[in-house]
Amino acid sequence: MSTGPDLVFLGNLLVDDIVLHDGRTLMAEPGGAVLHAALAANLWGARVGLVSVVGTDYPRAALETMADRGIDLAGLRKLSGPGGRAWLLYEAAVRRVIVHLDCPTHEEVSPMLADIPEHYLSARAFHLAPMPFGRQHELAAGFFAKVKVDSSQRQPLVSLDPYELMTDDNLAEWPKVLANIDAFFPSEDEVRISGDAASVLRKIAGQRLRLVALKRGIRGGELLDLHSGNVTAWTSRASNTVDATGAGDAFVGGFLAGWLEYGDAVRAIEQGIVATSFAIEDWGARGLLAATPQQARSRWQEWFGSRITA
Repeated sequence: MSTGPDLVFLGNLLVDDIVLHDGRTLMAEPGGAVLHAALAANLWGARVGLVSVVGTDYPRAALETMADRGIDLAGLRKLSGPGGRAWLLYEAAVRRVIVHLDCPTHEEVSPMLADIPEHYLSARAFHLAPMPFGRQHELAAGFFAKVKVDSSQRQPLVSLDPYELMTDDNLAEWPKVLANIDAFFPSEDEVRISGDAASVLRKIAGQRLRLVALKRGIRGGELLDLHSGNVTAWTSRASNTVDATGAGDAFVGGFLAGWLEYGDAVRAIEQGIVATSFAIEDWGARGLLAATPQQARSRWQEWFGSRITA
């Protein structure tokens, strides 16, 4: 039996300076997509590993919380100085991410294939969080040569959340990345193409790509199964919406944990919804850092427990 993680998240650990559209701010929060996604998956008992680059300024308490919860941090490459820091600027309908000029570049704080520990290579799934386009392409293509195939000769699931916007101008570049991807998690504001987004995504998807989740933040989203043709919409639920930071990443973490455990899209979506609710009920990652597996199970039971699942 493997002693490594089942689910590996690759991406950035950034210090976030959050500015909401109404002027409220929260500075120097632990952030980065892999923080939110890993905490969300961990709520459901998934064995999680992180591959990232972390600076000396990253809040130690967040790293200690992840370690205490059993998240494998062997894939963290430590810098000798400050790491990545970003402004998260929320306008009424869109979020802008602006990396501070006085810190390492986005490429410099993005992991490489060489950063993946040996005991991670038998994982059942690898998720590429938002990173520069070239780095995501390099990682997606490199998995074929690097990861270990299990005895059933099944490739691990590889999923991707884009950083670059998908536009009419760069649409021709996407098929070479999506050719190595099983699940794609773009946000609604990241797909800026002419015509119906779902129809265009079906046209550029390779034979391998199966699941496309169009995330719409606190409004929920829509899951397309390109192999079966099924479309499943979802809406977010929460007792109170404070800050949408990490909402999409939390959905991805909960969804992937559910998909690996049950192989059922509806159950995976439900786990994503529950994880998202913790993310948006507090600032930054605070809700997910405070949430427990018991609370997640209780919330799932309250909201969805009457549905018979696989």
